[in-house]
Amino acid sequence: MAVHSNPIAAVEDDWRALAACRSVDANLFFPNGNSGPALAQLQAAKAFCRACPVQCACLNFAIETNQEDGIWGGKDETERRRLRREWRRTQAGRATAAV
Repeated sequence: MAVHSNPIAAVEDDWRALAACRSVDANLFFPNGNSGPALAQLQAAKAFCRACPVQCACLNFAIETNQEDGIWGGKDETERRRLRREWRRTQAGRATAAV
């Protein structure tokens, strides 16, 4: 584990250790399909994420590292693709403003 003088940086680096999903089977967050039993699994995974103390950090990680499969931060693949497009536009705007 990294040693930090800044507690906020420590949380950002160590969010996985605080994730609620560490206590359940990871397969919950990777349903096969998007209908029938998989739909119920998808909803259960998202509900689990809503109660997680590091949901935002998880979602940010998934967007920044282009995680394509599964539920991350309470969002499925389609939801993250939309958020990733918005994030990229924001990043491009920041880069343009910095020039």
